[in-house]
Amino acid sequence: MTEPTPDPLPEAAQAPLAEPPPALLPTTPPEQPGARGPSPVSWVVSLVLASMVGAVLFGAGYLAAGGASADGSCSAPSAAFGPLCEAYDKLKEQFVDTLDDEQLVEGAIKGLFEYGVKDPFSGYMPPDEYQRALGSLSGEFSGIGAEMSVKNLENPDDLAACTQLSETCALVVVAPLADSPAEAAGLEPGDIVLAIDGVSVNGATLQDEVGRVRGEAGTQVRLTLKRGERTFDLEITRAKITTREVTSRMLEGKIGYLALHGFSPASSDQFREALQGLLDDGAVSIIVDLRGNPGGYIDAAQKIASEFIDSGLIFSQESSGGERKRWESTGDGLATDTSLPVVALVNKGSASASEIVAAALKETHRATIIGQPTYGKNTVQVWAPLANNGGVRITISRWFTPDHHSVAPDGVQPDITVEIPDGTPDDQDLILERAIEELTTPAASVPLLRAAA
Repeated sequence: MTEPTPDPLPEAAQAPLAEPPPALLPTTPPEQPGARGPSPVSWVVSLVLASMVGAVLFGAGYLAAGGASADGSCSAPSAAFGPLCEAYDKLKEQFVDTLDDEQLVEGAIKGLFEYGVKDPFSGYMPPDEYQRALGSLSGEFSGIGAEMSVKNLENPDDLAACTQLSETCALVVVAPLADSPAEAAGLEPGDIVLAIDGVSVNGATLQDEVGRVRGEAGTQVRLTLKRGERTFDLEITRAKITTREVTSRMLEGKIGYLALHGFSPASSDQFREALQGLLDDGAVSIIVDLRGNPGGYIDAAQKIASEFIDSGLIFSQESSGGERKRWESTGDGLATDTSLPVVALVNKGSASASEIVAAALKETHRATIIGQPTYGKNTVQVWAPLANNGGVRITISRWFTPDHHSVAPDGVQPDITVEIPDGTPDDQDLILERAIEELTTPAASVPLLRAAA
């Protein structure tokens, strides 16, 4: 599974199934020893349930770092933590069997997030899981290569109720990564994972299931899936996954096509290079394919949107205490000339950073959005290490479109919606076909403006 940041940029409890939020999701990467400050990143999991990481954090860190004295007592950082320390002392004094302090601390930290925070994008990662997630930031990980999330099937707006998986709070496939074992095995966006290796996911957390799907390259994991009314098992062989963020080609009619698969630190440079190549080859219009893109680094989203938007606000970020940050166009884009028509393709697998780009292109009238509504994630996470070598993901802010709209929970709505009828052949891409039609009609000589006069 993957785990994004975001980046990752945000999501119904989302994590890549390979290893970076969002996912999910605009997020900040884990703090590392010697680092001077966090930078945005996406969090993926080995499934790729990943890519898209306070007083509460202080409390957890305090206990893990040795807030307990040598004789095993607990010192509360505030009066509110008194009952926690009282319970700890009574366990140590009275429990019939020997207790492991490390396990008690991990249980307490998990409880802080699962029952205190109630945010599906915030959570605790034990040491092994956190270190694997850090390794995924390099763009390589072992897993099946799929983005996963938690979705409230009865009330999509109420993600806070989904701290644990259940019949209502389902583990859902956002999208398999391009050229991944998950994609090759036939995993599809919208699949609901009922069980992993025969064990029900109900009662577990998203991160529990990330850990169960992860594993060494060459080993197999069996997912029990529900797709529509059909329930079936799918065996997937885990592999070492190297993320390729951008693919490009020239389509008939000099239409330049760029597919963006993630928002890693390298993605904006890869995208710019590919875009320049298409323009040099004479592209007269551009298609940006964001379908199945789970998100990633928040600054990568800013840079990629800036390739088409010459100035002004790309998105804003709002944190606790009313703090606001504006992310403006970088002003050095290669395709900001509005005589160059642009179309962006989206679907329900377009999440987080993808939604930042799609919303910015739509609201600045720089592109026509074609496809299906996007995922609907507008939160930003930061990762932080703990003294036990584990780590935490904490939602630190929400982002908003140029017109200050939230994409949660309904997603970015396309200008042109394309339905995919049941039975459509796998090799027929109706959304791309509609985009080509839009760009090759006489009216496509200028970008479609959607503002009412």
